[in-house]
Amino acid sequence: MRFAYRFSGLLGTVYRRGNLSFTRDGNSLLSPVGNRISLFDLKNNKCETLPLATRLNIVCVGISPDGSLAILIDEEGAALLVSLIGKCVIHQFYFHKPVHSVSFSPDGKKFVVTKDNLAYLYHAPGKKREFNAFVLDKTYYGPYDETTCIDWTDDSKCFAVGSKDMSTWVFGAERWANLIYYSLGGHKDVIVACFFEENSLDLYTISQDAALCVWQCDTELDGLKPMPPKDAAKEKKAAEDDEELLEEPKGEEIHGKADPSEQETRNKVKYSRVAKYFFNKEGDFNNLTAAAYHKKTHLLVTGFASGIFHLHELPDFNLIHSLSISDQRIASISINCTGDWIAFGCSGLGQLLVWEWQSESYVLKQQGHFNSMVSLAYSPDGQYIVTGGEDGKVKVWNTSSSFCFVTFTEHNSGVTAVTFTSTGYVVLSASLDGTVRAFDLHRYRNFRTFTSPRPSQFSCLAVDSSGEIVAAGSQDSFEIFIWSMQSGRLLDVLAGHEGPISSLSFNPMKCVLASASWDKTVKLWDMLDSWRTKETLIMNSDVLVVAFRPDGKELAVAALNGQITFWDHENAAQTGSIEGRHDLQMGRKELDKITAKQAAKGKSFTTLCYSADGQSILAGGLSKFVCIYNVKEQILMKKFEISCNYSLDAMEEYLDRRKMTEFGSMALIDEGGGGDEGVAIPLPGVKRGDMSYRHFKPEIRVTCVRFCPTGRSWAATTTEGLLLYSLDSGLIFDPFELDIDVTPSNIHKTLSQKEYTMAIVMAFKLNEKKLIQEVIEAVPSSEVDVVCSSLPDLYVEKLLEFLASAFETSCHLEFYLIWAHKLLMLHGQKLKTRSVKLLPVIQFLQKSIQRHFEDVSKLCEWNIYNIKYALAISQQRGMKRPAEETPGDEEELDSDSDYLMQEAHKDN
Repeated sequence: MRFAYRFSGLLGTVYRRGNLSFTRDGNSLLSPVGNRISLFDLKNNKCETLPLATRLNIVCVGISPDGSLAILIDEEGAALLVSLIGKCVIHQFYFHKPVHSVSFSPDGKKFVVTKDNLAYLYHAPGKKREFNAFVLDKTYYGPYDETTCIDWTDDSKCFAVGSKDMSTWVFGAERWANLIYYSLGGHKDVIVACFFEENSLDLYTISQDAALCVWQCDTELDGLKPMPPKDAAKEKKAAEDDEELLEEPKGEEIHGKADPSEQETRNKVKYSRVAKYFFNKEGDFNNLTAAAYHKKTHLLVTGFASGIFHLHELPDFNLIHSLSISDQRIASISINCTGDWIAFGCSGLGQLLVWEWQSESYVLKQQGHFNSMVSLAYSPDGQYIVTGGEDGKVKVWNTSSSFCFVTFTEHNSGVTAVTFTSTGYVVLSASLDGTVRAFDLHRYRNFRTFTSPRPSQFSCLAVDSSGEIVAAGSQDSFEIFIWSMQSGRLLDVLAGHEGPISSLSFNPMKCVLASASWDKTVKLWDMLDSWRTKETLIMNSDVLVVAFRPDGKELAVAALNGQITFWDHENAAQTGSIEGRHDLQMGRKELDKITAKQAAKGKSFTTLCYSADGQSILAGGLSKFVCIYNVKEQILMKKFEISCNYSLDAMEEYLDRRKMTEFGSMALIDEGGGGDEGVAIPLPGVKRGDMSYRHFKPEIRVTCVRFCPTGRSWAATTTEGLLLYSLDSGLIFDPFELDIDVTPSNIHKTLSQKEYTMAIVMAFKLNEKKLIQEVIEAVPSSEVDVVCSSLPDLYVEKLLEFLASAFETSCHLEFYLIWAHKLLMLHGQKLKTRSVKLLPVIQFLQKSIQRHFEDVSKLCEWNIYNIKYALAISQQRGMKRPAEETPGDEEELDSDSDYLMQEAHKDN
């Protein structure tokens, strides 16, 4: 097995904080998710997370006008210049202080960054390769307090900056004789946004107290006069002198005055306030938190702390809509280039919405778990993932689109475990509210609720391979409850453990249940023999998790002492063990008084999962690492670092002396006087996840890991969200039985001689995907039967794996279906003898075919519905039929359409 798993996606979290940005074409949306960026393709209904990450949470994003570059800036001012085409980091830069906003000029030649009370104008990176991509051009002084927002004129000649000191400053991007700077007042609260009118210097300013000021300029953009040129020789000499004094070149400084003298303002640009409007001030409306303006359609969108947003038409301030999207503060608003779609981000609940205001419909409506995710499970075909969280929600995600398509909210408390039945159409979830619920993925409803005779908090869940027996373990009564899926009746209560039940697992091949408990035992229960205890395995420490191997012949157990032990459960004999404490590599918390190395001694793995082929085992716990071990050799194969985000707690390895004072850690100091949302008092006695505390830092942890049944990927629920890791086979040269005669030219020569079987074998030896595809697609469909029958057994498995991956991208469905059908028909008996080893490949193939089957089925049903609808309309309108047609023809047409539907399903 190869361990070339790489990060491929982030699910479960769609928005955290920062500004939302549409791409240039308006069809995709960039959303900051912690220290990563997710790209939502709204046209094709897909989502992907860029394979890059900052050191801390991202707070602002700027996209170049051509849509090829993006600047990502984190909480401490560290910036990444990212190519959105190649999806890679081009340049890194450090601004030394937290940055409030960043914005490219419309011509793409410059960008402005605001930090503290200053605005910095930089030359944007060009098409040439530069050692330093960010060159400082000018530094603008003006506001007394922190800056909040930026906007540019359409011709990139000027830009405006809003501030917390209730002023807005207009600066010239170049040295204009009649406009160097201009200060605007008129507000009584923090400036939230400022916007220039289209092709004009006229300005709108919006403050937090829900006031809008309209400013009119006495000069047009064409009326700006350039400054007379200075003596070039003197300027060059002065610049050289500056470079000698300073190690790096210093940009030009422009100092603005809030109250310039009359002489300084003579023959300069002047602004006058022509109107001031107030939004509806009922309830919490007056706390305006975000705004966006579309210049072409004159559409102003404003969001409030109460979750309500307004749509106004400017400059007349006509109200178009006033709607509510949630009861949480709207943190960010963005409008796409056409002005049709409006994106809203709510950081409180992690909501992301894209609304089409003209049709009043949602284009995208996604929300992750707003509290920690606890459990996950793959569907048997690997197409879906179900997650359960402490917020009491059960969500089902599509792995190909990365979108959540259904959320179940029936639980009244945190969900502790989720799983699929073997059919893949039923999701089961256990909760601390004392219920186990079954959800139907056909009708999206809770069709069965299992409860215990007396209230119990369920901590774990398991369902047998037939899907008929459901088991849940209690953490307060130390009992295991068994229900029938068909009738919903409680079949039995298994007692015997003397501590909370921590984990349950059914043997995939036999009706045997393994239960782990804090009483240092693992009990095996025979479901077919009156639920008697078949065996009891004694451990040295509290047992946290158990897992059966996919073939049911081995049992893995993780205990509190950090050991993973392997058992032959038939003979109750231990076959091996792994000492995992040192591999966890626990991080140091901010308030810890011991080192990370000492803290790791008391840590252990809390979740286990076998790989699809049973050769490896994944393990995770209270750490930023997930370990993958080889079971047979009992060695660590690879460690995956799931996060590099230092905004989370327990990430530091060593004590940071810079944060230590004589009175203790600086993390104990509650900085600031309240912020935008007021001072919140921590709840007494809360040790885990007190969200009312303003400076709460979530601790990095892995709560659950699961391998995909296809073996192509694995997933982990973490503090950051649901992380997906998949095999990246495109970057790895992996030849198979390669010899000197196997070359691309020889393969093409063999193919031209119509020796198809030999060409396929040679292509697989070289193992280049494009070459294999070329050879297989060159085989005539009439020859497929002969080639499949003469193919060596060793290459049948490889061909099946290739077909499964080809189905995901190729449009030649029928051709590849013929290959799959012939291979399975001719080699079915031989494949059956190696079924355990080939199971991941077969499931991968099934997943690919099933997805196409569903897509084509929907298309056929839609076409048949349209045909019937057209026939019904034609009958209503009394359209004349040809003379040959008899009255019985309508019935024939209906029967023909039914026949078409049946044939379409058969073909699929």
